[in-house]
Amino acid sequence: MKEILCFGDSNTYGLIPGTKNRYGRDTRWTGLIEQQLYGKGCRIIEEGLCGRTTVFEDELREGRKGAAFLPTLLESHAPVDRVVLMLGTNDCKTFYNASAEVIGLGVERLVEQIRKADKNIRILLISPIQLGEGVWEQGYDPEFNEKSVEVSKGLKAVYQKVAQKYGCDFLAASDVAEPSKEDREHLNEEGHKKLAEAVLEVLAA
Repeated sequence: MKEILCFGDSNTYGLIPGTKNRYGRDTRWTGLIEQQLYGKGCRIIEEGLCGRTTVFEDELREGRKGAAFLPTLLESHAPVDRVVLMLGTNDCKTFYNASAEVIGLGVERLVEQIRKADKNIRILLISPIQLGEGVWEQGYDPEFNEKSVEVSKGLKAVYQKVAQKYGCDFLAASDVAEPSKEDREHLNEEGHKKLAEAVLEVLAA
């Protein structure tokens, strides 16, 4: 059985837009790809966490720094055959004041951690969906602002360069899905379905 580790944030966790609840396994994109791949000898390891960043510490919530946990997860789930890596949305928060290029450096560190754990692990790097316009408005998410949205739009180009540099497979989630109208930040059921279809296409290549 091949092991595929999906490492991400709330859009890998499957947070239901506008709530604190989680979509069921049959709705989350990770669950959908497992439905298609399990019979072909692949098991999906879901490691999505709300608020997770690439390398930044969240002063309000513990354990959100991706780089602090990824090496341990790679060891505890070893041997891992593939890693699907999708982080960066939370790095766009005003608290971090990071550019797309700086967030890209964080992603590079994660890729290097994977390579150090096992150079044979195949990596699918996914640039996240873009934040929706007005995500910072009252009733939505005050941790973002207008600049956050612009930074999120720049992640695709930056991540694509990182993928090319390290020989990773690449997918732009923003090419196939968009944030829900409910919270302008998270995937809805249709978004999870579209992302799952796109991920499956890359994994099958």
